[in-house]
Amino acid sequence: MGRRFGNGPSLIQWVVRIPKGKTSSNPRAHRAVHPGLPSGDVSDIDDVRAANDAFYAAHEARDLSVMSATWEQTDRAVCVHPGWPILRGWEQIEESWKRIFDGVGRNQFIITNLSAHVVGEMAWVTLEENLVDRGETYAVAATNVFVRRDGEWKLIAHHGSPIHARLG
Repeated sequence: MGRRFGNGPSLIQWVVRIPKGKTSSNPRAHRAVHPGLPSGDVSDIDDVRAANDAFYAAHEARDLSVMSATWEQTDRAVCVHPGWPILRGWEQIEESWKRIFDGVGRNQFIITNLSAHVVGEMAWVTLEENLVDRGETYAVAATNVFVRRDGEWKLIAHHGSPIHARLG
């Protein structure tokens, strides 16, 4: 599945990538179910995906207040931007976003290969960030971990690793 943000088509336009062996084009049909673990219902998955979408929309808009609202602002928050050291705690993470937003790049994300999982009060989203910036494109494999606090999904960890080669 892919979602394009920023200057592209509508935030809700879908480019469906059907996983191998699947026949449905319904994006909800591809949510993960783990044997032996309780899985989130469709509304939980939708809510986590919306929180994930808000994170990328804030990134593209370079909006620190919206970005701040997506994160759990505690010492247990962790962020690893591609090529950066581990940032621990909201103070370091917030400073990193200030630096990124003050930079010259203007990233546009096309999200693909997204999979969302919910177990209780925790959720994780794995995806590929296909970035377009000043005519260049590159891809990052990312994991976003969310916790539910007071009924809202907040980002607690973001980890991005550059994709240098494709398998297969």
